[in-house]
Amino acid sequence: MQRNTMSEPGILADRAARIVVDAALAVHRTLGPGLLESVYEDCLAHELALRDVPFKRQVALPIVYRGLRIEPGLRMDMLVDDIVVVEVKAVEALSSLHEAQLLTYVKLSARPLGLLINFNVTLLKHGLRRLVLTP
Repeated sequence: MQRNTMSEPGILADRAARIVVDAALAVHRTLGPGLLESVYEDCLAHELALRDVPFKRQVALPIVYRGLRIEPGLRMDMLVDDIVVVEVKAVEALSSLHEAQLLTYVKLSARPLGLLINFNVTLLKHGLRRLVLTP
């Protein structure tokens, strides 16, 4: 997993991230690459529920621009344990645009850690990106 970090987010966020990665590995081992993002998101949510990890899906994230509030401006795929933003992908390759999307979600939600997970890879470790927001 590639890390984009200046400082670590803390024990709770790191623990939640490890659980998410473990759950994603279980999904990927069972299904492999080639399915739709929505299928992977559904299965990842099921794995997290089996692990009794609190999470929310399709979390509305308003955008505020010079006093203008846009509701909902964006939707995060998942917010795990109210601390880790998870963006699920099923693309040929992750790009800097995907990382920028996750960075935006992390910043706007004021969460310390984001995970970008691309399930459309042979080995899941090649589809993981970890992004830490620096204080």
